[in-house]
Amino acid sequence: MQISVREFKAHLSRYLSQAQQGQSVDVTCHRKVVARIVGVPSAESEGVARLVADGAAQWGGGKPVGAAILLSPVGHSVSAMVLEDRG
Repeated sequence: MQISVREFKAHLSRYLSQAQQGQSVDVTCHRKVVARIVGVPSAESEGVARLVADGAAQWGGGKPVGAAILLSPVGHSVSAMVLEDRG
């Protein structure tokens, strides 16, 4: 669908709603297309949800658990090294 800049400004929410529903909106200025408004797919339909649906990943609905990395207190701390470097 092509609309003029003036029409787009006058009915912004209507055209954004249409873009969100999957219709692309071409905005024109002097009958030349200057912008294309397209909706952004919901985050639920992308990424992890698709991997879970395909069976490539499993998710129980909780927060991810971080890696069990333990840092040993050997040597100087980063903040001490920065202060030492600054002089």
